[in-house]
Amino acid sequence: MKVKALAVFLVGLLLSACDDKPAEEKGFAGLADDAASYARVTPDKRFAFPDDHGAHDDFRIEWWYITANLTDADGQSFGVQWTLFRNALPRAREEKGATVGWSNRNLWMGHAAVTSEDEHYATERYARGGVEQAGVKLTPFSAWIDDWSLTSDAEHADPLADMHLQAAGPQFSYRLHLKADKPLVLQGKQGFSQKSKEGQASYYYSQPFFQADGSLEIDGKTYQVSGPAWLDREWSSQPLTADQTGWDWFSLHLNNGAEVMLYRMRNKNGEPYLTGTWINRDGSTEMLAPGDIGLEPEDTTEVEGRDMPTRWSVKIPGKGIDISVEALNPKAWMNLQIPYWEGPVQVSGSHDGVGYLEMTGY
Repeated sequence: MKVKALAVFLVGLLLSACDDKPAEEKGFAGLADDAASYARVTPDKRFAFPDDHGAHDDFRIEWWYITANLTDADGQSFGVQWTLFRNALPRAREEKGATVGWSNRNLWMGHAAVTSEDEHYATERYARGGVEQAGVKLTPFSAWIDDWSLTSDAEHADPLADMHLQAAGPQFSYRLHLKADKPLVLQGKQGFSQKSKEGQASYYYSQPFFQADGSLEIDGKTYQVSGPAWLDREWSSQPLTADQTGWDWFSLHLNNGAEVMLYRMRNKNGEPYLTGTWINRDGSTEMLAPGDIGLEPEDTTEVEGRDMPTRWSVKIPGKGIDISVEALNPKAWMNLQIPYWEGPVQVSGSHDGVGYLEMTGY
């Protein structure tokens, strides 16, 4: 089977049943499809580290996700993204966990991208679970697909505190060292991140305090770069309702040392569902309720035939936040088998800063 045909085949299986005639997917990438054969997200979970850094095979989807806002010695700005997705095929109710070899029910997908003011490149990879082409191990920590990897070789109480990241595509490559000296952050209510009024949710934690340094190559030119980076870990079985078409997600590094995560879940009918987390510079957090957040598009850019909101007004009155968030490169379209927009942003207004924006379902 040719590589592209295999990719199309795998995407067709992701998050969907393996029937002869699969049902139409609901929500972005089928994330609202029925999840009866998978584990449920409940608000009473107690996180256990390092175990929760690993895979949760009873849930339908999860990801290990890194973004970095980087600059070189001349002040040029860049963005780097790396994501490893685990997607579980439906399994019988009595079937628990993962198996080895070709009977393994996990599919893996990797996305990698780089962005500058003028260029945006993205590429992807696919793998079947159980055959060591992709996966996640804890001792030492390693998440990989082929030769793309996020690894830790430091003996540290938190294995995600000192990491190495690498990936490459036809027009780019990067190698970064990531270090953090502050604790992980549980998003939502102690890691239970609600995504709708109906109760859809994920388990979600982050490391927003990484500092990255290393090398980045674009179109044959190498740059030595450094800057803040953000790690997200999220898993669920049905994070969207059938009425939700996608999301707009923000991770912001503010110049006062605070970090902000915002989700805007868009509905076919009615107002979007807003949620977020205010992260103080010492790592302590405050959950942001929908009424605490003002989040509205200010300007759009036509990208691949779509009007994408590439400049946003963000207001958090309780924190004195009244900012404009604008794409470094408005054309940062991830032209992959499952397409979406993702790229670095710049913050101005009451606070300065940088961050990342992801927009799906447009």
